[in-house]
Amino acid sequence: MKLLIFSDIHNDWKALESLLHQEADYYIAAGDQVTWGKGIDRCGELLKQRADKVYVLPGNHESADQVAGMCARHGLHDFHERHFQVGRWHVGGLGYSSPTPFNTPGEYSEAQISERLQRFSELSPLVLICHAPPYGTALDRVNAKTHAGSRSVREFVDTRQPAYLFCGHIHEAEGTAVTLGKTRARNVGKRGYLLELD
Repeated sequence: MKLLIFSDIHNDWKALESLLHQEADYYIAAGDQVTWGKGIDRCGELLKQRADKVYVLPGNHESADQVAGMCARHGLHDFHERHFQVGRWHVGGLGYSSPTPFNTPGEYSEAQISERLQRFSELSPLVLICHAPPYGTALDRVNAKTHAGSRSVREFVDTRQPAYLFCGHIHEAEGTAVTLGKTRARNVGKRGYLLELD
């Protein structure tokens, strides 16, 4: 079973088309498909090529309502705060980021992120897909001194140890992979990552 997970397209339609040309059983857009909500229907038009196989999270650049509307109009799955099962695997999704300095449309407080992650806490084995990366790791490093991820995502990973965590949000960390205890974690970015599950 193949899941193609990607994030932070930010209106780069050539990058999105390239991803959609790859064969997978599920396509998971992990947020920031657009910038400041602009171009959401163009994004939906492209994603509907894979229609029923597409699951979408809002990043911090689009609201949950915008993503839900796009999914409804184009026959896609709104994946925000939801999960589905693939064989023995549970796949959970949480969009939005922790607070940013930019006041973007899709931000939760750390308390809100923590509360929403609890719905996935008993699912095992779990593939967790969040827009926000875990704080204090190579996945959220903006530069040598600055980390900009979510402390609540980090706490969930440290305590619950999902099998996999995929995230985006921090462009500078695109393609970076780390192991956090038993959790294999990766910032997928717009290059994406093809996960094969047994």
